[in-house]
Amino acid sequence: MNRIIQCGYCRLEHFTTKRAGIVCCSRCHTIIPIQTCEVTNYTNILKNRTWKDAQLQKIKSSSLNLGTYRNGNLGSTSGSSEYKALASQWPKASFTILNACPRGTSAARIGKRALICGVSYKKQKHKLRGTLTDVYNIKQLLLNRYHFPEHSIRVLTEENDLDRVPTKANMEESLRWLVEGSKPGDSLVFYFSGHGLRQRDFDNDELDGFDETLCPVDFKTEGMIFDNDINTMIVKPLIKGVTLHAIVDACHSGTILDLEYLYDLTGRKWLHNRPPSGAKKCTRGGRAICFSACRDDEMAIDSKAFTKKGMSASGVMTHCFIQAILNKPKLTYSELLYSVRKSVMETFASRCISSKLIDKLLHRELSQEPQLSSSEIFDVENTKFTL
Repeated sequence: MNRIIQCGYCRLEHFTTKRAGIVCCSRCHTIIPIQTCEVTNYTNILKNRTWKDAQLQKIKSSSLNLGTYRNGNLGSTSGSSEYKALASQWPKASFTILNACPRGTSAARIGKRALICGVSYKKQKHKLRGTLTDVYNIKQLLLNRYHFPEHSIRVLTEENDLDRVPTKANMEESLRWLVEGSKPGDSLVFYFSGHGLRQRDFDNDELDGFDETLCPVDFKTEGMIFDNDINTMIVKPLIKGVTLHAIVDACHSGTILDLEYLYDLTGRKWLHNRPPSGAKKCTRGGRAICFSACRDDEMAIDSKAFTKKGMSASGVMTHCFIQAILNKPKLTYSELLYSVRKSVMETFASRCISSKLIDKLLHRELSQEPQLSSSEIFDVENTKFTL
């Protein structure tokens, strides 16, 4: 018998023929236990509601138009033309059966978990063009190259429902979710594409005297997310055996996680980035690694050089990062950093960025040098990169 079960978090309804067990919500990835009180006979619903009902329209659209968005919100058929252009490439949604998890507790860990944030600031003066493309490409990399389960990837973009928009509150909650309940052997990924800024440091824990920040969509009213806070939320909780990779495509992002070591590719050695104040920025035994788009004193850019005609731009660092992995899947950390830097420099040399941005950047040195930082020293020359 066809039945409908409703997600208790985002309220999206799903078809099911099961009488027991659980399903995973295709919109917010919440684990939904199937209980007698939660399951409704679909035939009875039709007697009281029609397809014109807004909620049933969502169900119908999700079953007929899967993949309208590249940000995980598969239940909607509205969106920008760039989303629709990529709809045919989006992997089909499916229910995933997991061990039952009571509402209000964390789902059983499955070894891999990722948070992907893309902020376009589309209703603001300084909107970005490439973040949505970045989100799509990074998610495809995690799904297809590193086999992350789709229900373990949380995506925040402005096209999502309110609880999945990259506001400061949602980003901070999602950062805590990323590391919550992690166990030895787990692989965690944090990706951010958006604006980054610098603020004067008054705690004496920055070598250059500035804190680095990420800008959520509501940063003008709610404030920015400081590197100190990011370190507290996703670096300090890491226990032994857990590895976190952060990939941050934003301006001034060189030490955005406040990790204690920064790799010098030219000298092939680790440089210390420990706070002058003596504040502890280390993990609880786990390892945090960050690839960032540029040095703390540099800007990061996006470009249309990598996308098809009529499509949006993409972040230069994000594109070069993904391309390096696809070109040579089994590369070391130093090879990856070198390849990304080389590709970024070639992009600048070929002038594959807008002339308006070039004019702006010519007033200062035209440079974007991706960085690698870590919570501990490790052999980047021989350690293979993986997520």
